[in-house]
Amino acid sequence: MFIDKAQIFVSAHILGQRLNLKGFRDYTPIKKSPLMIEMGDGVAVLFRYGIVIFFGPGDDSIQQEFLEEVKEHITSPYEYPAIEKATIKCDARDKESVSFDAIHLQEWDADRLLVIADILAKSQTLSYYESLVSTAFDRIEPISLEMQKKGRPNGRRARELVKYTASTLSAQRNMVGQAEILDKPDFLWEKPPELERLYIKLEDEYEIRERHDFLKEKLDLIYRTSEMMLGLLTDRHTLHVEWYIVILIIIDIAIHIAETYVF
Repeated sequence: MFIDKAQIFVSAHILGQRLNLKGFRDYTPIKKSPLMIEMGDGVAVLFRYGIVIFFGPGDDSIQQEFLEEVKEHITSPYEYPAIEKATIKCDARDKESVSFDAIHLQEWDADRLLVIADILAKSQTLSYYESLVSTAFDRIEPISLEMQKKGRPNGRRARELVKYTASTLSAQRNMVGQAEILDKPDFLWEKPPELERLYIKLEDEYEIRERHDFLKEKLDLIYRTSEMMLGLLTDRHTLHVEWYIVILIIIDIAIHIAETYVF
């Protein structure tokens, strides 16, 4: 591995909604939860919620070759996978410190790398959903304007509204149920306190909690807005149905009167 290096690079790749880890049984694990395996002169950490983290000297050819293998085990791959990178430096004489693009460690060990991997995976998850929410806001706005002008959106817009509501619910479920953004990772329990301090420093630097809370507020707003619009559409549809029933009753009465008095 890279235990004799003073500096390595880390890159986080978000590839899809879910990664089947059973496809990597042939690799000898360094750690099992999350799965850490050796890869060339470095290591890779794989998360079930579709993220792969590479640590090493930065050999892109090895990483790309491994990513091609990973694609076979991804469920619902993303069309444009995102990447987040940072530099990691190791010097026993320095204090451990964190900035957005550089992390300073006192020693190389698997647990420290897992802490970094966990935070970068959560940061990548948040970045993906931040982009998704921004797109949703841009697309919901014209639907809202159309409803203000016409009182209702057209059929295609209504279908889009249903899709955005479903996407919002899916995003909330993934953040809470799979990525567990606000939860301290299980592997930190019963570990030395300096590891938890490193975790807290990284969590603060990448603003994990603040971004999660802000994103949750946006997701809630999108859901409430979509729900309100769908409610208005449902009420309008119900009103139309009621008028159709009234018209049919009137026609039936008219036919009955005609048959009685004409024939």
